[in-house]
Amino acid sequence: MGNLIRAITSDGAVLAAAADTTDLAARAERIHRSSATVTAAMGRLLTAASLMGAAMKNEGDSITLRVAGGGPAGSLIAVSDSGGNARITVANPAADLPLNERGKLDVGGVVGKEGLLSVIRDFGPGTEPQTGYAQLVSGEIGEDVSYYLAASEQVPSVCALGVLVNPTLDVAASGGFLLQLLPGADDDTVGRIEQNLAALKPVSALIHEGCTPFEILRQALAGFDLEVIEEASVEYRCNCSRERVERVLLSLGAEELERLAAEQEVTNVACHFCERSYDFSARQLRDLLADARKKA
Repeated sequence: MGNLIRAITSDGAVLAAAADTTDLAARAERIHRSSATVTAAMGRLLTAASLMGAAMKNEGDSITLRVAGGGPAGSLIAVSDSGGNARITVANPAADLPLNERGKLDVGGVVGKEGLLSVIRDFGPGTEPQTGYAQLVSGEIGEDVSYYLAASEQVPSVCALGVLVNPTLDVAASGGFLLQLLPGADDDTVGRIEQNLAALKPVSALIHEGCTPFEILRQALAGFDLEVIEEASVEYRCNCSRERVERVLLSLGAEELERLAAEQEVTNVACHFCERSYDFSARQLRDLLADARKKA
């Protein structure tokens, strides 16, 4: 179980959130059996989705972050509910690259930067999702989210994300923080934040040392008084179900369902986010199609 906190400075100048997502990233690595570099990319995007999802107001709201940068990992898609519970899938989890020139995992290289970050906010049934796009800056995820928020949503922001992967490929630490300037922010606020961030250790190192999300925010916003808005536990959570899979199958169309029923005795459908498996016999597919025709 991870931890997330949302806060605001007492002067109303900065909205802030931070999360320890070590357990979420570890679950993602176990599900997708990913390389160290892809694990780091997934952990970063999971954290960003969790931080942004927790800012949504209603219980049925969700947010989807899709990164398609043209790198060997392919596209990454992370989804979070309004509680900050997130899940992720990646096209090629086994992709990997040598360490970069700084001796670090080459997240930017495996993700690529010739593409877009897409953000879709879904407010539940009966509403139109809101979709925004921005060009990728580096493929390092944190910089890309910061640029998206500033360019597409006109909210000056700092998003810092980090994942520490052990040589054994399991996750040692994962998390991040998001600072967003509100209309009350002035040049002095910006200068103080820049000074704090220049002295701040990488967020993955802070979490590995045992810092809580609140302690991370206190360092990032040293000199500001913080008022906590919300504290929550977050987890890797997939909402797949047999009913959802049935709707996906029906969306393939009658001709495709009939073909599947004719060609194979059992059709297996695996969830891309959690790899849970659902089996449908040929008879069940035909019954599903017959029920849909009756309702229509």
